[in-house]
Amino acid sequence: MKRRFVLAALPAMLLALTGAAKPKKGAAKPAPAPAPPPLSDVVRIEIVTELGTITADLFHKQAPITVKNIVRYVDSRRYDGVTFYRAMKLEWGTQPNGLIQTGIRDATKLFPPIAHEPTNVTGIKHKTGTLSLARNAPGTARADFSILMSDLSGYDAVPDSPDPEARAGYCAFGQVVSGMDVARKIFDAPRSATLGEGVMKGQMLSPPVKVLRVRRVPIGPA
Repeated sequence: MKRRFVLAALPAMLLALTGAAKPKKGAAKPAPAPAPPPLSDVVRIEIVTELGTITADLFHKQAPITVKNIVRYVDSRRYDGVTFYRAMKLEWGTQPNGLIQTGIRDATKLFPPIAHEPTNVTGIKHKTGTLSLARNAPGTARADFSILMSDLSGYDAVPDSPDPEARAGYCAFGQVVSGMDVARKIFDAPRSATLGEGVMKGQMLSPPVKVLRVRRVPIGPA
């Protein structure tokens, strides 16, 4: 992933010589950046990739912590230039089964982890086209998320399970409304047989699919 560079500030001595350190009297101050719009019950985003655009609705009313976190990354443009780097394929049926995953691999761009919102609390289930937050232990999730290519009810929380992982499940927080054909192209992209660690070995896209930008977009009339 290409890093973004900024111009370094001029040394103070050079600024003094050029007069750049002293703005002219009466010069207009730059207008402050407009505040981002408040979050409605449903927030729509466009994920523009090099293979096409995926549009998804994020369910802020049901999963407020998770959606606020994802939108924070969107509004600060920290998803711009990341990649879809993983395609997990499950071996059953004739339809695409599994998921694709994207996120931020640069730790300097990550916000603190957030609290876990399980499916038995939010009511959002893991269906085809669902957006699901990636994590290690519950409460460690940050920016990475998956788009499901099939129903994966095993990711839903099972509150009465003796297994702590099953009790927690994963956090589903959105749904693709258009662009599943693009998701399928990403799912079918070449994978490396050697890249990846642990369960991810053999699931890493090579090359990964670049995300050009992610933005909030208005929801039109029904």
